[in-house]
Amino acid sequence: MNHMKIIYPEKLKTGDEIRVVAPAQSMAIISKETREIANKRFSDMGFKLSFGKHIEENDQFNSSSIDSRVRDIHDAFSDKNVKGILTVIGGYNSNQLLDYLDWETIGKNPKVFCGFSDITILNNAIFQKTGLVTFYGPHYSSFGQKLHFDYTLDYFKKCLMENNSFEVFPSKHWSDDKWYENQENRNLITNKGWVVINEGAAEGIVIGGNIGTFLLLQGTKYFPEAKDVVLFLEDDDLPGDSSAVEFERGLQSIIQQSKLKIKGIVIGRFQKASNVTIEKITKIVKTKKELDSVPVIADVDFGHTDPKITFPIGGRVKIIANKNTSKIEFTNY
Repeated sequence: MNHMKIIYPEKLKTGDEIRVVAPAQSMAIISKETREIANKRFSDMGFKLSFGKHIEENDQFNSSSIDSRVRDIHDAFSDKNVKGILTVIGGYNSNQLLDYLDWETIGKNPKVFCGFSDITILNNAIFQKTGLVTFYGPHYSSFGQKLHFDYTLDYFKKCLMENNSFEVFPSKHWSDDKWYENQENRNLITNKGWVVINEGAAEGIVIGGNIGTFLLLQGTKYFPEAKDVVLFLEDDDLPGDSSAVEFERGLQSIIQQSKLKIKGIVIGRFQKASNVTIEKITKIVKTKKELDSVPVIADVDFGHTDPKITFPIGGRVKIIANKNTSKIEFTNY
């Protein structure tokens, strides 16, 4: 990747058209209430929303065909009126699309592309194949969260609408509830802030996302190559009781990648059902001698709990991991 020019898309501004696409699960699974709240939120921000032609298609995997998904992505990048692309939701099968995407079309039409979870595949592959910086942040469906969305919205704007570098601060509260089933009954948890596992400072290119998804790129031509990397990693509760084990061996596998030189690691907050505690994460990191001189910060607001920051995959970050004062700052781009 170091040989390729990094392309930063233009920031979004009021009046812009944002296209919603479904590279993983279908729009069909999103409730009417969630859609109405999301649509109003974008309207209130002054954005015009448009939707991919095939996003309502729904097969036995709650997705649409490879061809439908690829066409919607190509249409979104090719359409000169579209300034940003937002994914409906995550899922399991974005990696089906990689061999069918027209990387030249994507690279020649740089624009904001944002999503998380299974979209990790596209975030990192787009960066590797074209040099285009993409964004790890809320889906279209995330904007359908009626209450306690301010922090997520604030960092979406900071990252995608403002030209300044921005620093990240911990949220005051977080949640891991099924808000889409009951918008009013929310269970907020006081945020104790970040946890520094290894002290130090680092600066580098942001790579990563959902660890289980990121690992699917290993050994392919889509895995990002960079020599000064700050890994941002999170996981959902899909592995269940095996979550800590999966995180441990996944992290080990990434450390062993010859294409990456890891300067720092930032770990997102785990879901409660994963039973991955800070004690377990600390133990995992401390047993890896390769990470002894690598600063590691955990319990940061991104991943499958709420709220969440938006950050650039392929962009640059500075981190300071200090027991007293820690800092995460995404540098101007």
